[in-house]
Amino acid sequence: MDISKSRKSKMKKTPDDVEAMKMEIAAELGLLEKVQAVGWAGLSAVETGRMGGILTKRKRDLAEKNAEAK
Repeated sequence: MDISKSRKSKMKKTPDDVEAMKMEIAAELGLLEKVQAVGWAGLSAVETGRMGGILTKRKRDLAEKNAEAK
C-alpha cells in the first residue's frame, strides 16, 4: 500500500525575509488583523492579488538594487 504525503508537506517553505515582507505589506493594506485572525487562506482573491503584486514589485526592485550595488 502506497501512502502519499499530505498536500501540506509538499508545499515549499517561504523564506523568512519574504515572510517579513508579506507581513509588512499586510499591515500597510490594513489586512494584518485579518491574517492574524484567520490566516493567509482567509484573504479574498482580490486581497491576495494586491499583496502578490506589491510583493513582486518589491522583490524586483530589491534585486535591481542588489545588481546595481555589485
